[in-house]
Amino acid sequence: MTDVNKKHEAGLARPVFQGGKTVPEWRKDPIADRWVVVAPERSKRPSDFRVPRRDRKEPGRCPLCPGHEADTPPEVLAYGDPARPSDTPGWRVRVVPNKFPAVRDLPPETGRRGLYEWQSGAGRHEVVVETPDHVPDLDGQSPGQVTDVLRAWAERSRELRRDPRWRYVQVLKNTGWSAGASLEHTHSQIIAIPFVPAALNRELAGMEAYQQATGRCVLCDAVSQELTNRRRLVHDGGSFVAFTPFAARFPAEVWIAPREHAPDFAALGTALLRALADTLLAVLRGLSRALGAPPYNLVLHTAPAGDDRAAYFHWHLEISPRLIITAGFELGTGYYVNPLPPEEAAAWLRRANETREERS
Repeated sequence: MTDVNKKHEAGLARPVFQGGKTVPEWRKDPIADRWVVVAPERSKRPSDFRVPRRDRKEPGRCPLCPGHEADTPPEVLAYGDPARPSDTPGWRVRVVPNKFPAVRDLPPETGRRGLYEWQSGAGRHEVVVETPDHVPDLDGQSPGQVTDVLRAWAERSRELRRDPRWRYVQVLKNTGWSAGASLEHTHSQIIAIPFVPAALNRELAGMEAYQQATGRCVLCDAVSQELTNRRRLVHDGGSFVAFTPFAARFPAEVWIAPREHAPDFAALGTALLRALADTLLAVLRGLSRALGAPPYNLVLHTAPAGDDRAAYFHWHLEISPRLIITAGFELGTGYYVNPLPPEEAAAWLRRANETREERS
């Protein structure tokens, strides 16, 4: 064992070196029973450790634009001209491994340092380049383009789930500097990890408990109530419903859920992907018109592959605009303070879409 690795084993150094590079590591908090990934390689990103005052355009060469394919790792999926050689222009959507991954394809290793439990920072981290256009979001794209993005999410999720090491595949999208986006060019991310996240386990347990108590799905009931009550309804897309959740954590938080019970996002067919694209565009455009294109985070919650509780789960998208700062009370208690009632937020978003329809 090298001196560096000996210090690491004692908890005195940064994560171990492998092939001359530092590697990520999962670390378990023994008090809160939660995992954190320590990913020192991501500190190489130019954006790290800067605190911007506002979202802004970054000058210079964009590695995600056509003609700059050599600036990224080789693509793992692309939609475009079938005669196009890999890693050349002519694509509509392109998926590449993240150049600065939070997790890496590492051998499974586990261990302890005294009372502390750790395992190698294993996982897969990919970037979905959502359009060749250098734009900050999807809201100006066509429904067909957004359908291709959703299809890429589903296709890569299915492929990553074939690897038995990965218990969960997280699809996410950070838009805007203050929401965690390090590049302006619109993109999303797919991260496969070796366990089911605590947040998903809580949802799985809640949905299972409700099903066993009532014989029904809690999110099916919520969708039905929102369609009936309509105070928190943002958009009724037929197959998909967008609404502000009753206990929204953030101002203008919006969930999109299928009207019919469905555990697995990756099982969607072409027609439903197109319908979901229409609903997602309606929400993003409404947020942009009502709130001035706010930074936001989008996360997909879907059933983990091979989980016995999967049948109880109802997949959904959660879109959380970053309009306020999470502060001490939230960090100390885990409870959120939302200054905007979800009923008012839904009314704002509905009016934004209705105004646009009237003008058109």
